[in-house]
Parts: sequence; C-alpha cells; structure tokens
Amino acid sequence: MKEDNFNNDDINHENDKIIEEIKKRKMEEIMKKVEEKDEYPDKPVVVDEKNFEDFISKYPNVMIDCWAEWCGPCRMVAPVVEELAKEYHGKVVFGKLNTDENNRLAMRFGIMAIPTFLFFKDGKKVDTMVGALPKEVFDQRIKKVFNI
Repeated sequence: MKEDNFNNDDINHENDKIIEEIKKRKMEEIMKKVEEKDEYPDKPVVVDEKNFEDFISKYPNVMIDCWAEWCGPCRMVAPVVEELAKEYHGKVVFGKLNTDENNRLAMRFGIMAIPTFLFFKDGKKVDTMVGALPKEVFDQRIKKVFNI
C-alpha cells in the first residue's frame, strides 16, 4: 500500500509540474499578444514609396487610404479612417498614401479615382474599395476581408 501512495505522490507531483509549465507557456503567449498589440499604431501612418513595402509586410492586416490634398471626398472620409484606426487597434493597421507625391505606387495599383482604399493581408493586396463611403460600409468590408 505504501508503494501505491508513493507512486501516486510522484504522479501528482509530475502532473503539477506539467500544469505549471502549461500555465507558464500560456502566460507567455498572452504577454506576447499584448506586446504585439502595443506595437500597432492607433492612428493612420503616412506611407510613401520608401516605406510602403515594409509597412504592408510588417502587419498582417493593413488598409491603405489613397488620397490627395485637393480631393474633397478624401478630406470628408479622413475622420472615418481615424476612427477606424482607433476601433480596430491591434487588429488592423491603417496607412495614408498621398497619390500626388507617390505616382509610381498609384500607377502600380491602378488607382484612377480617389479616395481608393487598398486592403492587404500578409503583404498581399486582397481587395480594393473606391469612394467616400459611410463608416458602416468600411466596417463591413474590414470584417469580411480580414475575417474579424
């Protein structure tokens, strides 16, 4: 009988070690996610031909607002993009690309009208949306495109 107790104590001790190791790994995963979220900007980031590739590759979910200073609809939708950046903080990163100052990127993505919104998942363009649309339309598209 004493041998059984000894073995049960050993098993219980081993189980406790395993449980503690699992808890430790889970806590590390949670902390990593918190740190990653803190690295996500909570407002749109200005992107240009110099930092564009790094920007769309750095984050898994990116929406780029292609605009120009003279564009009235672009200015109308800018506050919506600001709101979205706060609401989707940690899930989607937003960039602003001035098409007048970055002609090659505008041509590369076939931007013929602004505002145009480019959606990137893991560095690859997965969707495009054109026009100064209501916030609800952006919400629906972001949720659909990024599976949020």
